[in-house]
Amino acid sequence: MNSQDIIALENSHTSGLYIKQPIVFVRGEGATLWDADGIPYLDCAAGHGAANLGHGNKKVAAAIAAQAGRLITLFESYSNDQRAKLMEKITQIMPGLNRVFFCNSGTEAVEAAIKFSRLSTGRSGIVATMRAFHGRTYGALSATFNKKYHAGFEPLVPGFSHVPYNNLEALDKAIGSETAAFILEVVQGEGGIYLADQEYVQKARQLCGERGALLIVDEIQSGFGRTGRMFAVQHTGVSPDLLCMAKSMAGGLPMGAVLIGPEVKNLAPGAHGSTFGGNPLACAAALAALEVIEEENLCDQAASKGNYLLDGLKKLKSPLIREVRGIGLMIGIELKQKVAPYLRAMQEKHILVLNAGLTTIRLLPPLVITYEQLDFLLRSLQDVLSVEMADA
Repeated sequence: MNSQDIIALENSHTSGLYIKQPIVFVRGEGATLWDADGIPYLDCAAGHGAANLGHGNKKVAAAIAAQAGRLITLFESYSNDQRAKLMEKITQIMPGLNRVFFCNSGTEAVEAAIKFSRLSTGRSGIVATMRAFHGRTYGALSATFNKKYHAGFEPLVPGFSHVPYNNLEALDKAIGSETAAFILEVVQGEGGIYLADQEYVQKARQLCGERGALLIVDEIQSGFGRTGRMFAVQHTGVSPDLLCMAKSMAGGLPMGAVLIGPEVKNLAPGAHGSTFGGNPLACAAALAALEVIEEENLCDQAASKGNYLLDGLKKLKSPLIREVRGIGLMIGIELKQKVAPYLRAMQEKHILVLNAGLTTIRLLPPLVITYEQLDFLLRSLQDVLSVEMADA
């Protein structure tokens, strides 16, 4: 089948929920994707952060292939060697969070954390932040701030409220005797690449502890080396009660998890569950992915490459740029106008980038991106951002 046949076939059956781009990708390696005609594209979207290790990682692929021939699925009522090893490995990364619940995605991880918070505290209130994005299932959607995601799905789950990000006074007023949890992205991804102040995260930890609420940290997009540490919250010195992760956890294979601290109570058998959560195939992939992160020092690579990219972006000569912000390889370029035409222009230069809201270009390249590729990205952004474009 040629590209047009593939696109036509997909379009004849698609749900209609996605804006389809006129490209068919068939192969990837590192930070590069190839379309059906053999044309390479630099991938600075990385599956919305799911491909931190890049595409086609041989160690992860080998682990998946080997495990697929042994055992693919097994409900967690029965123990498994791959799951046990992963439980040990993942909890060692965040000392004090010694329990883990496995699921299949980020929104499932957030749903679990919300349920665990209400079950543990006997309270119903969940405080989230403005601009937050936590997922699209009902609990996670209720924690998500942007009203466009709510349209057509109300009424949402009751008990949710939102406070301004990085506003300590508002947070102090919001966390009260009926608050089960405060949920926070240390770096807001979908919301525009905004970083939480260290003082804000530390104060959130203090307020939750003093008032009997739990602190949930959402690391779904910022985790697994993306910010220069395994998890973004490690930059703050704070340990949450519940830590949600997914996206790049298993090297791109669907997987999610919640790390659980000692203040989380009442997690009795039957209170929650997942048919596919913690399946041996995903666990084997996650073990291999964690090994790659460690062996290739991808956290350090993200930190150094991120500094290089941020420095280059701040030197761009463009009247369109309002602000550049980010940490590691999680970077936003806020423009003075809508970014849609600039995303298209970058795609025409064979570079894939994302938006984060209407006016911010979001860069989430694989952590294995090379400096040569970063230079190509910077040159292309300079070209594209030199010309004001009308939004179409």
